[in-house]
Amino acid sequence: MANKDISLILDTVNDIIIGKQQPIKLALACLLARGHLLIEDLPGVGKTTLAHTLAATMGLSFQRIQFTSDMLPADIIGISIYDRESSKFHFHHGPIFTQFILADEVNRASPRTQSALLEAMEEHQVTVDNDTLNLPEPFFVIATQNPSHQIGTFPLPESQLDRFLMRIELGYPDANAERQLLKGIDRRQLLKQLQAVITANVLLTLQQQASELIVSDALIDYLQKILQHTRESGHYHHGLSPRAGLGLLNAAKAWAFIEGRDHVLPEDIQAVLPSVVNHRLQLVDETQQPDWIDSLIQQVPIP
Repeated sequence: MANKDISLILDTVNDIIIGKQQPIKLALACLLARGHLLIEDLPGVGKTTLAHTLAATMGLSFQRIQFTSDMLPADIIGISIYDRESSKFHFHHGPIFTQFILADEVNRASPRTQSALLEAMEEHQVTVDNDTLNLPEPFFVIATQNPSHQIGTFPLPESQLDRFLMRIELGYPDANAERQLLKGIDRRQLLKQLQAVITANVLLTLQQQASELIVSDALIDYLQKILQHTRESGHYHHGLSPRAGLGLLNAAKAWAFIEGRDHVLPEDIQAVLPSVVNHRLQLVDETQQPDWIDSLIQQVPIP
C-alpha cells in the first residue's frame, strides 16, 4: 500500500507538471534515495518548474543558481570579505547553503565553476579557507542541462556526471497535456499558491524508511550480474563502478517504496536502470542507440 505522504507529493506535483508522471516519479525516487538529479532537455519543457514544484511541495529552502560562462566558484560557495573594524575576514555564505539547489543550465558554466559543486554533492559540505562547513539536511541538487550541440555549452566531465544519481528527460507534452496547459492557469501562478504538503523532517523520515527496504540475496545476485555485464561484455568503454551499483540499489529501493512495497523486486531495478546508467555508460559502437538499455536488460537474465 502506497505511503500517504508519497501519494500526496505525487498528486500535488502532477497537478502542476501535467502529463509527466514517469519523470516526476523518477525525480521523487532520486530524492528519496538521497541522490542528485540531472535533467537534460530543450529550454521551455518544464525543467525549472519541476524543481520549483518539488521544493515547494516538500517545504524545503530553495535557491536557484543561473549558470553562465563568466560565473566563478565564489558565486556558488560564497566569499570571505575583510572587515576593517575587526581586522578579520568574514565568510558570506553563497546560495549553495540551502536544502534544495536548482543549478539551472549547469553546462553553460566553465569546468572550473562546475567543479565547485563536486564536494557539496558528494559529501554535503564545502571547504573554505581550510575550514569545512556542513550543508543543511536534506541537501538535494537538481541541475538542468541544455543539449550539448547548443552554442555556449561545456560538456560535464565524467567525475561531475557520476555525482548525479539519475539523468532524465521531460520531452514535449502529449496533445491532451499541452491543451490543458494552453487553456489552464499559468503554471507560475499556480506555483505562487502552492503549499507544502510535508516538512523537511518528514522527508528525512521517508528517506530513512526507503533505505530500510528488504533486499534479498537473489536480488543482489541480479544487480551484480548487471554490473559484471557492463564491465565484461565489451559493449562499453568502461563498466559501472561500485558507486553506480550502490546508486542503482538505492534508487530501486526508493522506487519500490513509492510503489508501496517493503521489499525490492527485479522490476524495480529495471524501472530505474535507464535513468541511473544512461549518463555513466558510453557505447563502443554507438550505432546500437537508442535501444541499447533495453538490450542490456534483456541480456542479463533474472536469477
